[in-house]
Amino acid sequence: MTTPKIACSGPIGEVAIDILQPYAEIVIAENSSEAALIGILEGAVGLILRGDGVGNARVIAAGSDLKVIGRSGVGYDNVDIAAASSRKIPVIITPGANAQAVAEAAIAFMLGLCKKMVYWDTQLKAGNWGSRYGQETGDLDGGTLGIIGLGRIGCKLAELIRPFNMTVIAHDPYASRQAAAALDVELVGLDELFKRSDFVSIHALLNKDTRGLVNRARIGLMKPGSFLINLARGGLIESLDVLYDALIGGQLAGVGLDVFDPEPPDVTHPIFKLQNCLTSPHATGMTRRSMYRIFQMMAEDMAAVLSGQKPKHVANPEIYS
Repeated sequence: MTTPKIACSGPIGEVAIDILQPYAEIVIAENSSEAALIGILEGAVGLILRGDGVGNARVIAAGSDLKVIGRSGVGYDNVDIAAASSRKIPVIITPGANAQAVAEAAIAFMLGLCKKMVYWDTQLKAGNWGSRYGQETGDLDGGTLGIIGLGRIGCKLAELIRPFNMTVIAHDPYASRQAAAALDVELVGLDELFKRSDFVSIHALLNKDTRGLVNRARIGLMKPGSFLINLARGGLIESLDVLYDALIGGQLAGVGLDVFDPEPPDVTHPIFKLQNCLTSPHATGMTRRSMYRIFQMMAEDMAAVLSGQKPKHVANPEIYS
């Protein structure tokens, strides 16, 4: 009899290995591509998709023995939920596990951009002490922060930003007005958010309704010299071209990007040559503490499924109806 296994699109944390090893052998794919995953799915009772791991219908179909799919994160746009649900396969997610880390990163991007940290670092190391007289930096103090998506990360950001003396507004059609009021956040329409904000931080889920949500027209509503941060999904922004044009034209003073569409991005795009475009490789939520929580939550719920129990956090709870 073939030993059951759990196929993984990338390395997983020790805490997940400790929890899942009693149930199956852990097998890591050579890379996160469709072909690599399909190649290790025979006999797999579980599939773990990290980052850009492909969880389309072909991959799911190749796992004829699959009982559970785990996503090491909150977003699940790389998983064909319909294909999983048609076979009653729960898709495990880890809501809130990295909320603190991503919210901290959003503030780091805001500070890094408005304080021109990359510019000052470059000038000092080039021996240009006199550069301190030729540039002016900005402030969070007294500004308006617009948060797109007031879920766990958006709420955590609203909480952490309080000491900076900012007005916080948000757009989220599903947010509770009572919850927003408790955070001293005003819920507004999307266009109003772009018009009023000095900083816009994106924390929405990507789906057919939100793809391209941040487009050229909406960026054109922003105050000249404002800032845009995206730590959610690259597809929420129309294109890098619209960001580049806004940076060159002065509509945006700075852009912070941790996510792209596709990933990895084509770094020959001219936006990557701009000093006021601060980037990271979809890594800001991958702190030591957050990754431990993510792998622990995911593995515990996967173990529950493999034990015949109901998991706590699933993207497709309707399969249990």
